[in-house]
Amino acid sequence: MILPIYLYGSQILRNENTEVDLQDKEGVLKLIEDMKETLKVADGCGLAAPQVGVNKRLVIVDGRELSDTYDYLKDFFRVMINPVVLEESEETCEYSEGCLSVPGIYAEVRRPSKIKVEYYNENFEKVVEEFDQFGCRMVQHELSHLEGNLFVDNLSPLRRKMLARKLQAISKGSVQTRYKSRK
Repeated sequence: MILPIYLYGSQILRNENTEVDLQDKEGVLKLIEDMKETLKVADGCGLAAPQVGVNKRLVIVDGRELSDTYDYLKDFFRVMINPVVLEESEETCEYSEGCLSVPGIYAEVRRPSKIKVEYYNENFEKVVEEFDQFGCRMVQHELSHLEGNLFVDNLSPLRRKMLARKLQAISKGSVQTRYKSRK
């Protein structure tokens, strides 16, 4: 089922997100399938459960569509249940980010260059994985949603001020999306 994506200004994006109950395999797998379908229709590269109105620690990251630009992403697809960042590099890098919950806005964001994450995959197996390059960026962006943060929260005060009118329009629902959305 295609779920609506909540937009900037929705409280659900700022709420605390609790761990997924790993015993509820049927419910978790249904949510994962709904999120996959929603992500595909929205033509994004990542989606966190809070973005579809579920305050649980679950993200999907799909870099396969970006493999023309970043060939190392040709098989990059992850379902991450209850992810925890174990390590972050001191070295940082900047990439331009956008977000399905903040349509039409893109900005350079500085984040750690490498991270190590522990999570459960969609087979409910525990995984510890290191990420770098753009895969790392996508994972960090989605994990930020689980902390109630959006990429625009990481911008300088001046940049946020420059985007204030656009952000206000999104929060009022005065924005068109090509996917099902909710304010």
